[in-house]
Amino acid sequence: MDRNSNAYTFIFAIVMVIVVAAALAFTATTLKPIQAENVRNEKMQNILSTIGVDVDRTEASNTFEEFVKEKLALKSDGSVDENTDAFAIDLKKELAKDKNDQRYPIYIAEKDGKKFYVVPLYGAGLWDAIWGYIALADDENTIVGASFDHKGETPGLGAEINQSWYEDQYIGKTIFDESGNFVSVKAVKGGAPSGDQHGVDAISGGTITSDGITAMLDERLRNYLPYFKNN
Repeated sequence: MDRNSNAYTFIFAIVMVIVVAAALAFTATTLKPIQAENVRNEKMQNILSTIGVDVDRTEASNTFEEFVKEKLALKSDGSVDENTDAFAIDLKKELAKDKNDQRYPIYIAEKDGKKFYVVPLYGAGLWDAIWGYIALADDENTIVGASFDHKGETPGLGAEINQSWYEDQYIGKTIFDESGNFVSVKAVKGGAPSGDQHGVDAISGGTITSDGITAMLDERLRNYLPYFKNN
């Protein structure tokens, strides 16, 4: 075939497209299990970090079972759904369902003889999704650790939610007031008053992301009140 002909050029282009597409498909298929395992390990790593267990992602899988004793999928009434794998729950998909049909994962961990309740979070930031975990002490009230992350918040502003200086503000805060009413924890623009047990400093210049964290905490934690009441 004449290499200078249009037919040769057309056939050559088709062959190259097929070869490249096949190579990309093979690479994606090959890497998918590795990517899934990395996501799983990172999830374990973040859960453990909220109770003060800092491990490398490659070590998270082995360490996770040592500290996390129960993984429960809760119904809206606080009862446990024995037929659902809590760890496999995709919060993004759950939030698209009616509240009565959602399942709410919770992880019960033990460290140094103390029990902790780790609640997964998912919400909306300024540009895209935000998520994280909040660990409560065995009083089901006091926050002992927090881990947040985001998909596309503004660098240097809203993206700061995954920095320790911001996350550590939540440690020691309480989600119930002195009368036992659920009040959650709010990010306060301009700074939370000294001694405020239910407020943290919002991120300067990241008001919408900070508000997203506040809304996410209130909405997600509120769904666990029936379980806490039952316990």
